[in-house]
Amino acid sequence: MVALPIDEIKRLLDLHPKSPSIRYQYGTAGFRTLGKVLDPVLFRVGVLAGLRSKKLDGKVIGVMVTASHNPEPDNGVKLVDPRGEMLESAWEIHATNLANAATTDDFVAALEDFVKLAKIDLSKPARVVFARDTRPSGPALVASLKDGLQAIGAETRDGGITTTPVLHYLVRTMNTKGTSASYGDDSEEGYITKISTAFKNLVAGKAALAPLTIDCANGVGAKTGQQFQDALKDTLPIVLENTNGVLNENCGADYVKTSQKLPPSLETVLQAGQRACSLDGDADRLIYYYLDERRQFHMLDGDKITALTASFIVDLVKASGLEQKIKVGVVQTAYANGSSTKYLTERLPVKCVSTGVKHLHHAAEHYDVGVYFEANGHGTVLFSPQAEDTIRNHKPSTPAQSTTQTHLINTIDVINQTVGDALSDMLLVEIVLAHKSYSGAEWDSLYADLPNRLVKVVVGDRNAFKTEDAERRLVSPVGLQAKIDELVRKYEGGRSFVRPSGTEDVVRVYAEAALRPQADELAFRVAGLVYDEAGGDPVNRPREFL
Repeated sequence: MVALPIDEIKRLLDLHPKSPSIRYQYGTAGFRTLGKVLDPVLFRVGVLAGLRSKKLDGKVIGVMVTASHNPEPDNGVKLVDPRGEMLESAWEIHATNLANAATTDDFVAALEDFVKLAKIDLSKPARVVFARDTRPSGPALVASLKDGLQAIGAETRDGGITTTPVLHYLVRTMNTKGTSASYGDDSEEGYITKISTAFKNLVAGKAALAPLTIDCANGVGAKTGQQFQDALKDTLPIVLENTNGVLNENCGADYVKTSQKLPPSLETVLQAGQRACSLDGDADRLIYYYLDERRQFHMLDGDKITALTASFIVDLVKASGLEQKIKVGVVQTAYANGSSTKYLTERLPVKCVSTGVKHLHHAAEHYDVGVYFEANGHGTVLFSPQAEDTIRNHKPSTPAQSTTQTHLINTIDVINQTVGDALSDMLLVEIVLAHKSYSGAEWDSLYADLPNRLVKVVVGDRNAFKTEDAERRLVSPVGLQAKIDELVRKYEGGRSFVRPSGTEDVVRVYAEAALRPQADELAFRVAGLVYDEAGGDPVNRPREFL
């Protein structure tokens, strides 16, 4: 019987000691905190990734080192399961427990208990692919990860510096290679070729596309964006901005969504009427926007992307003669704009779930075609295997249906179904705009957003804030929800939700109202309640909260 390589694990783990004063938590996006304190976690994640692969009979597991939209000093790590999906939820607590084992002996003991509990056959192979974004702390953390992978005896592949969506793509393609379910060529070049070819097919014969400006958040999206720029130079002119500065500083999707304004670096670049978009640090979020003729800023967030793309796919399904066989549905969170929910529910089924990719992704899998985008711009479209087979094997009865069927097949190929992918989603948006001949303003006019505001409140412990009803109601701290309800009743069309972040010690406050000043005021007043509840010093209370 094969046993854990205890001596090798101890030898290498001793190179990565854990500080007794730090506690780690595997959250919505894995482990995430200051990069300088993550070294011991990366080693342990390497061991865990190897065990996850063994548990799944040697399937390839992914490890991505990134902190997405967080500031540059932060970093993080998350595991990716064989189909490119997030780590199975049941394993999150085990990841947390192993990361917090205080000493080498404690870790080994916890590891032995876990192997027995999870019934892991250690004779199975372990295969892991990993990658990182551009953060300065990345190389050292990857070195720690590699020690963990070596300790457990995993076969590894270094995906290099790339986007989170590419890593997810690699996991799925490596696991489906040579099978009837092959998802594509298992390389970054294969990813670019698959998506760019489908894009070219879908815009062939359409009017020439105007140049698109992409704010790369000074992150790894600039590298992959350059590859798409080269691949699509004769089809879609791409202008890359914010490619080599401080990661996520005054730029990127999170900055645009939260501040509801242009990145300062684009203020003199973007022309009236010109559309543009922002990625986040690891290129899995996308926010569009444009300036009107008065140079007023208009944001086109994840809700707007949902409305645009879901309607397009519904139209394709109907025009292909498949509306009786394929049902399209949308998944949203409570943080979707109320106007978007109204627009969508009048056209197709809509389900509300808790915030977090794993919740949206899982719910979307219950539809033949599931469309999900969080308001923050993270999302994708999922085609069930049955729906894909139906589409590909459909026998159209007219030439028009045949053309639309081809469009549907190419739409499947342009979408990265493994995870939200800002660049893949961007190309899907461009396809729909080309087919509809929409400008940014025409897209924006599908429905009028209710004025809204998103505010972050820094707290000492986000776990003190607990929610229910798909994160629409606070149950802890006790009494805070009643105070929020009392405030909301004072504003026409008022809505406000409070939830803890899954990635950092902040609480996110979302508010809507009939008028912009009221939405802002409601958001800041609710944020003030949260700030007070968290024990903030009134003297240092942020001015906006007063």
